[in-house]
Amino acid sequence: MWELKDPKPVKLVIGILAANKNCLNTAIEALKAEFSRIDLTSDIWPFTQTDYYKEQIGENILRQFVSIEKLIDPGQLAKIKHKTNELERKLAKQLALNVPRPVNLDPGIIEPSKLVLATTKNYSHRIYIGDKMYAEVTLIYDKGNWNTLPYTYPDYKQKCYFDFFEKVRRRLLEQLKSQT
Repeated sequence: MWELKDPKPVKLVIGILAANKNCLNTAIEALKAEFSRIDLTSDIWPFTQTDYYKEQIGENILRQFVSIEKLIDPGQLAKIKHKTNELERKLAKQLALNVPRPVNLDPGIIEPSKLVLATTKNYSHRIYIGDKMYAEVTLIYDKGNWNTLPYTYPDYKQKCYFDFFEKVRRRLLEQLKSQT
């Protein structure tokens, strides 16, 4: 009861929104340089569920996810969000497009039971995780399925996302099993 336990390591996933395929590829190379080897990469999908990023990224936004091979401590999520924010600024200068934010990087973690996303914005369902960052449980894994919550972003309700996150979850379980 009084014994504190270290959290199990988790899988780092990073969602990428990009102005075009070149921006996606450049972002993936930057993520490799920052976080090391990528073990899973999703397909590329059009991001059409909202116009929220249109002014920042452009008209025809693309979405892709990657997962990082090396497992991390979940307590690193705020620090990682700062790193991805800095990468976004560097990529904006490097890509030099006529939009202010040609790449948006959203880090999150997958545990066996959930997907948690980091954010700079507070809201009723978000919890402060330190260092000016917040986090929210975006999806819950229960009875063999990914389940949404009332506040889950519309694009995160898609089967193609669930399928990719299931691959990441299975990879996490394999990695955790090999550590024991």
